[in-house]
Amino acid sequence: MKTIDSIPTSKIQRASKLVQTGAKVGVNYLKYYGDKLTKTEDEAKTRLNNNNAEDIYDGLKKLKGSALKVAQMLSMEKSILPQAYVEKFSLAQFSVPPLSAPLVAKTFKKYFGKLPNEIYDTFNLTSVNAASIGQVHVAEKNGKKLAVKIQYPGVADSISTDLALVKPIAIQMFNIKGKDSDKYFKEVENKLIEETNYILEVKQSKEIVSACKHIPNLKFPNYYEDLSSERIITMDWMEGEHLSQFTAYNKDQNKANKLGQALWDFYMYQMHKLKKVHADPHPGNFLISEKGELIALDFGCMKTVPDEFYIPYFELAKKDSINNPNIFKEKLFALEILKEDDSPEELDFFSKMFHEMLSLFTQPFHVETFNFSDEKFFGKITELGQKYSKNTELRKMNGNRGSKHFIYINRTFFGLYNLMFDLKAQNIKINNFKNL
Repeated sequence: MKTIDSIPTSKIQRASKLVQTGAKVGVNYLKYYGDKLTKTEDEAKTRLNNNNAEDIYDGLKKLKGSALKVAQMLSMEKSILPQAYVEKFSLAQFSVPPLSAPLVAKTFKKYFGKLPNEIYDTFNLTSVNAASIGQVHVAEKNGKKLAVKIQYPGVADSISTDLALVKPIAIQMFNIKGKDSDKYFKEVENKLIEETNYILEVKQSKEIVSACKHIPNLKFPNYYEDLSSERIITMDWMEGEHLSQFTAYNKDQNKANKLGQALWDFYMYQMHKLKKVHADPHPGNFLISEKGELIALDFGCMKTVPDEFYIPYFELAKKDSINNPNIFKEKLFALEILKEDDSPEELDFFSKMFHEMLSLFTQPFHVETFNFSDEKFFGKITELGQKYSKNTELRKMNGNRGSKHFIYINRTFFGLYNLMFDLKAQNIKINNFKNL
């Protein structure tokens, strides 16, 4: 794969790259209008989505950092984006052009005052994995094989600029209006700033390993503080294949169930026991070992779940709450889904919309065991997402709904559900975490 010798870091450089990308998207729309004269609407729209996904991803991968991270986050929204975007943006999880060897060496010199071969016994300057914020190299020290994650230069300093550039796109895509919308972007900005703080990530990683190492069939790397800095992390190299590679061929249902139970227990234990959760559940953060164990990686994005959100959120997930109109509406107000200044039309519309969504999405929590391989269940989730993404009535209303905590908690559950479905996990004990 072609390497990168430099990354645009100034506001002007990064903005100009996005302007170039926008120009390409404009050309794609001209082609789309031409295609409509000779092709069906579906054929023309498919070509438009494919071309736009290609050009937008190609533009973002050159910027790396927050802009590419947003694409990665969007790739998990399978029920919202067209498939072309999901497939292309998912490459941001673990397949983007890496930094060149000279730039890697320069990064080490800046943060350690030494070159990699002065720190490790061996160090491969060629990256084995490159994602949105950093890339991974293989090293050895004292007979141990290590994974060394290096953050791309300028990523931490360009977060605010990047989010300001992608904000208009996000506002249009998710129909966000009103002055209160800033709280959502601030939440994303704060989390991205945390993700670029590798000293914090090492601390969080060690805390999660210590708290969750007792969960069956779940493994973690060890982290080495003396070989880490604010932009470089050293951890054990973990042998395994990415979860998406494993699910592409696996036919062993017992293994799928075992891995699915480990994954579910991991998230439920964090959510309910620790009140702090790994809010980045995409396939690139999980490996499957030869022994069929789940290996969890990368704890830069951790979301604390405060009681004022946790209590109404999980009370709303109860079947009795969903079926009681008064309790249901009370929890919607507590979670800022409904607002005191809503019009009667908005109160009625959003009450019905969230009742329909939650009646479906919370089904796993209403049973002792759940079959996450059920295509009908996930098909209904996709249909519901598409139904409201095309709803003209919704487009006229303020989509600025819910507590800021929804952004990462909902992302966590959508990502978790998708991983469980990819595994085709069956007979998963929903409340097994209580016994751990």
